[in-house]
Amino acid sequence: MVGIIDYGMGNLYSVRNAFLALGNKARIINRPQDLRKMNQVVLPGVGAFGDAMKILNRTGMTTAIMDYVNRGGLFMGICLGLQLLFESSQESPRVKGLGIIKGKVSKFKGNIKIPHIGWNQLIVKKNIPLLNGIKNKSFVYFCHSYFVVPKDNKAYVCKTNYSRDFTSVVAKGNVFGIQFHPEKSQDIGLKILENFTKRY
Repeated sequence: MVGIIDYGMGNLYSVRNAFLALGNKARIINRPQDLRKMNQVVLPGVGAFGDAMKILNRTGMTTAIMDYVNRGGLFMGICLGLQLLFESSQESPRVKGLGIIKGKVSKFKGNIKIPHIGWNQLIVKKNIPLLNGIKNKSFVYFCHSYFVVPKDNKAYVCKTNYSRDFTSVVAKGNVFGIQFHPEKSQDIGLKILENFTKRY
């Protein structure tokens, strides 16, 4: 069973439908105690870092997520969900993130269109089971204005270039994060979701 955390911000049903299309059981969850019943948990997200953390804190989900991860539960953040894994964000400077992965979230700058929207390539720097069957330079679908900057190079798995290189996939033990939207990335995205449920 895949649990998809509902904190009022995210494309919950498209993510759930992607898992269902793969033959997985998937359930949208909004109570902290529900995490204990899940085989894998996904934190999706579209919206602002500060607003999301306030909701997670208020509902008790922050503590539940940390307990789940510390027990070894398989966990993946998608888009904003990836950014929430980090300690802080320029988007909401006074709000602490989950801090599961050390580092920060920065905003794109320069003479480029923001947000970064559309298809772009994954440059694979480290092979992990999450990327089994994914060719280097595969295209996936992005929509974001901020990107993560891990402190620990061991967490760094893939990069993507948009006026500059940025980290697009991270992994730390039982925790994974992807900046792109797998549910909008056709066969490549579905393969990554399948790997998350089948390979770990």
